[in-house]
Parts: sequence; C-alpha cells; structure tokens
Amino acid sequence: MPPQVRVQLGMSVDGFIAGPDNDLGWLHRDGVTDTFTPFLGTVGAMLMGRNTHDIVAAMEHPWVYGEIPVLVATRSPETLIPGAPTVRAVTGSIAGLIEEAAAAAAAAGDDKCVYLDGGALVRSALDAELVDELILTVVPVVLGGGVSLFTGVTGRTELALVGSREIGGGLVELRYKVQAAAVGPTP
Repeated sequence: MPPQVRVQLGMSVDGFIAGPDNDLGWLHRDGVTDTFTPFLGTVGAMLMGRNTHDIVAAMEHPWVYGEIPVLVATRSPETLIPGAPTVRAVTGSIAGLIEEAAAAAAAAGDDKCVYLDGGALVRSALDAELVDELILTVVPVVLGGGVSLFTGVTGRTELALVGSREIGGGLVELRYKVQAAAVGPTP
C-alpha cells in the first residue's frame, strides 16, 4: 500500500495560509499544544512548493524538518539554494512529484506518510485526487488577504471530519479524510 499523502497547515479563519507579503508571524501563539512535532514523526518524505521552501529557508531559526527528505517542486531547479542537506529540487507533473515523494517515504518505513506543503501544490494535488488527509489548524485571526489555501481549486472535494480538538490559544485542529476529489467544477 502506498504511503498516505497528508496536508498539515495552519490557516486563518478566512482561509489564508500566509498573510500579505508571505507574513507567517500570526501563526505563532503562546499556550498552544505542539501538534507539529508529533506529526513530523509520521513523515517519511516531504513535498514542498518552491515559494514555501524559500520562505522557510530564509527564516532565522533551525531547519525544523530534521533529516526528513524534502523534495522541492520547482520549474527552476538550477536556482534552488537548499535550506538543508536533505533538500533537493524535483520537477514534473503533480502525479509524478507525489510518486517520487511516496517512494522516498516508503524507503523511510511502512507507516510513514508524504507531507505535502505549499498552497499551489496542495491545490494541484486536490484537483488530481492525490490527497488522503487534510489536517488544518484554524488560527483565530482574520487576515483579509494573503495566500489563500483553496482559491484556484477547480473541483469540489468532499471531506469527512475524522477529528477536531482545541489546542490552546483559541486554535482548533480539524482532521479530514478526503472522500471524493474533483467530482466536478466548483459552481
């Protein structure tokens, strides 16, 4: 059985995963249960969008992904400056990229997943019916603009709620299994 493809993202109440100018400062709150570190323990490989990689690599903190192989989807692999030794550029269709990430995750262990990160990649994977689970942490803030998670998805994706929990600071983690992706154009 191939590794599961999971999305794990923080999101504002109005559906943004980054604020204007790619601001992520609103994501960090005091008094919140760390759900990210345990999630990383389930990850065998990560498929990350180029913009997301460049933003994370430029941050002034240690690389949070440790030894997890990070495949960065890019149209310009020759210009990628890896944020860590475990980072490498990949190109191709969304199906091919996920297949490559799944092979890397499978090599890490039978129970490891592919962690998919980056708005454009997530939207493409949803449209291609390649996402198994969405884990969304809703942050109690309205940004009014920025990088939208779902704007641009071309089809309706049915989800089944499999869990929800308050994790402190007014944040709520929602876990959804994808039921049927891209069943038709969004009205």
